Parts: sequence; structure tokens; C-alpha cells
Amino acid sequence: MTDSVPADATATGADLPGPADPADWLTLPDVAERLDLSISKVHQMIRDRELIAVRRAGVRRVPADLVANRTVLKHLPGVLNLLADAGYDDEAALRWLYEEDSTLPGTPAAVLGSDQAREVKRRAQALGF
Repeated sequence: MTDSVPADATATGADLPGPADPADWLTLPDVAERLDLSISKVHQMIRDRELIAVRRAGVRRVPADLVANRTVLKHLPGVLNLLADAGYDDEAALRWLYEEDSTLPGTPAAVLGSDQAREVKRRAQALGF
């Protein structure tokens, strides 16, 4: 299961928004509504690494910008699987996706929706080596 939260979330600040967090969040029922799916299908997508969810304020949430136009960003599942293969848990993957990169036009998460998404996948793949 991908519901990874450090054992001592208060010590790490994992339950608080940080500079590498997305601006807007969706709860899992909101994601189900936006994608026109059942909540159980959303849970399955998270288990299958098609979507990322982390706890914020005690509730599992998904970055809103990763769910666009009634679909998940096209390259997101591939990037999440590559990050998992490189040993990243959900919190670390979220930090990587939302960390500013001066060599990209924004964060990797923002670039996933553009024509440079393959570069983000290439970089995620290189993390495993």
C-alpha cells in the first residue's frame, strides 16, 4: 500500500504544508468525483501507483494539479513507478515532484503536463542508478 507516513509525523513536519508542497489538494472523494470513478477505484489507482496520495491534516489528499481534465496526467503513473523503483516513498516522491528545478521550467510536477514530460521521466529513471 502506498499510504506512507513517517512514524513520527510531528517530528518531520510531514503533516504540515511545506515549500515543496502543491498549492491545492483534493481529498479522495473529490478525486473520485472529478474522475467520475468510485472511491474504491481511486484507492486502487493509489495502490497501483497511478496516483499519489499523502496525509495532510490527518486526511489522505492528492495534489490537485496532478488530476486534470477528468484524467490523471499522462506520464504520472510512469514517473511514480520509476520513483518507487528508486526507493522513494510517497512523501519523498511528492517532494521530488514539487521541488523547484532550475533546469526545468518549474517543478517536475508542472512539467508533466507539457511537452517536456519525457525529460521528467528520464530524470526519474536516472535516480535508480
